[in-house]
Amino acid sequence: MAGKVYIWGLGRRKTSVARVRLAPGTGKIVINDRPLEQFICVERLRNMVQKPLELSETKGRFDVFVNANGGGITGQVGACVLGISRALIKAEPASEA
Repeated sequence: MAGKVYIWGLGRRKTSVARVRLAPGTGKIVINDRPLEQFICVERLRNMVQKPLELSETKGRFDVFVNANGGGITGQVGACVLGISRALIKAEPASEA
């Protein structure tokens, strides 16, 4: 029996590292086992995390699971953005600009 198929992406920013998994789903974003809204309180930073999904027009098609550590919240957000972007490029190579 096959399990879920994940697409992996790794993002780094300064001393922060984010390991990202994409799975087909409904668009939920979970960072360090907490929903996006609980992990990131600043709306501008939440929008940054969602920007790669909006630009590639895949918002709502993938569930995003992130393990982020090191650095501060802004560095972790930057690492998440890069990790999500790299995973989306693997998922849909045609969307790379």
